[in-house]
Amino acid sequence: MKTYSFAYGSGTVELPLDEKNVIGELHGNAVAPLADIRAALWASLDAPIDSAPLCERARAGDTVALVVSDMTRFWMRQDLVVPHLVDYLTERCGVREEDITIVIANGTHIGGDEQELRTLVTDAVYDRVKVKNHDCEAKDLVYLGTTPHGTPVSIDRTAAEADLVVCLGAVTHHVMAGFGGGRKSILPGISGRETIFHNHAFSLDAAALRSNPAVGNGILQGNPLHEDMCEAAGLVKNLFMVNLVMNTQMRLAAIFSGHYLTSWEQACRTVNRIYQVDVPRKADVVITSCGGFPKDISLYQGTKAIDNVESALKPGGTLILVIEAREGGGPAEYFGWSKDLLAGTIERRLREHFTVAGYVFFLNCEQAQRYNILLYSSIDPKAVEPMGIRAFSDVDALLEAARLPGKTIYVIPNGSTVIPHVVKEVSANEA
Repeated sequence: MKTYSFAYGSGTVELPLDEKNVIGELHGNAVAPLADIRAALWASLDAPIDSAPLCERARAGDTVALVVSDMTRFWMRQDLVVPHLVDYLTERCGVREEDITIVIANGTHIGGDEQELRTLVTDAVYDRVKVKNHDCEAKDLVYLGTTPHGTPVSIDRTAAEADLVVCLGAVTHHVMAGFGGGRKSILPGISGRETIFHNHAFSLDAAALRSNPAVGNGILQGNPLHEDMCEAAGLVKNLFMVNLVMNTQMRLAAIFSGHYLTSWEQACRTVNRIYQVDVPRKADVVITSCGGFPKDISLYQGTKAIDNVESALKPGGTLILVIEAREGGGPAEYFGWSKDLLAGTIERRLREHFTVAGYVFFLNCEQAQRYNILLYSSIDPKAVEPMGIRAFSDVDALLEAARLPGKTIYVIPNGSTVIPHVVKEVSANEA
C-alpha cells in the first residue's frame, strides 16, 4: 500500500491505495513562473499579437476602461498585474489617472465591498484611480447590437463610452465556453443579465433534456456559446486584451496581449500544453482533488474538476472527488434545483429561467448518471443523494464504497490543472 495526499480545504487528506493498481499519477507539465511580471507585461504590451502597441492605442486625453475579473477569479492574482498595467497606461501612454476607470467584471455576481475591491486591484491603485463594480441590472447599460446568434448585447456604460477598453483575464479550461478568459471579460463579464442568460442558454441542447454536446472543456469549433461570446466582444469598439496563463502551481507563467481573439487563442494553446497530459487508456477509477481552498470552496466551484478529469475515466467508472465544500453547494439556488429535479420540471425551469448555478447542478446530475461519483467532503450526504452522488466524511467508509481491489486507478492530485488526453486506447487483451 502507498499513501497518496490530496489537497482538502486548507489542509490535506491521505488515502492508502494498492500501488499495483495505480496505472498513473498525473500532474500538469512543469513551466517556470515569470521571474519579472512587470517586465514581461510591458514587453507584451509593446509587442502585442495582431495589434499596434498599447502605447499607440492609448494616448493622453483618452478615457480608458480597464476590465478586471472579480473575486471568483482571484486565483489568477490580478493584484500582481494591475499596478503594472496602470503604470504602463500612465507612464508609457500618457493617460491621466483620472481618465482611467477599473470596471470589475462581475457578470451576474453581486459586486464586492471596498475591501474586496482593494484586494483585487491593491490599495495603491484603488487610491489612484476610480474602481467600480459592474451591475448586470444597471439601468444605464448601453445596447451595442445583436449577435448573429440572436443575443442582444448590452454592456456597462463606462466601457461602452470609453475611448479604449482593456480587458485583463486569465485563460483556463471552461466546461461551457471551452476556455475561460478573453472574450468572457465582455460576455458575461460586463454584460446585462438578459445578454448573459441568452448566451448561457446555449449550454442546453435545443432538442433534448441534456447539456449541449457542442459545448465542453476545450471545445471551440462549433461551440455556439463561445462563438456568441466572440461576436459580442467584436461589437466593442477599440478593444485590447491582456491574457494571463497560470502554471500548475497557479503562478503566472505567460502573458499574451493584443487582438481580442487571436491573442487569446495563443493563450489557449499554451494552456493546453501546460495542463494536457497524455495517457494510454481510460481507467476504472479516477481519484482527484480540486486543489484545495479556494478551488474546493463549494460544489458549484469545485465540481469543475470533474469536467477536467472525466476524459480519463471509463463509462460507468468510479470518480472519487476530494472536495471540502465549506460553503456547501455555493449559491443558495444550487441545491434549490433539487426540487425541480425530483418533480421532473428541471428542463422547463432551466429553459425559462436559466442560471449558471442551475446549469452546473444539472450538469453534475448528468455526470452522476455516467459515473459512480463519491465525494470525500463536509457536504451533507442527504443534500447530494437526489443527484445520484454519495458523500463521505470517513476515509475507510469511502474506500469501502469504492470497491477498489482489482480496478485500474489514475491518481490526479490536482484536478483543476490536469486535462487527461487518451492517445491510444488499449484493448482488453493488450491490458
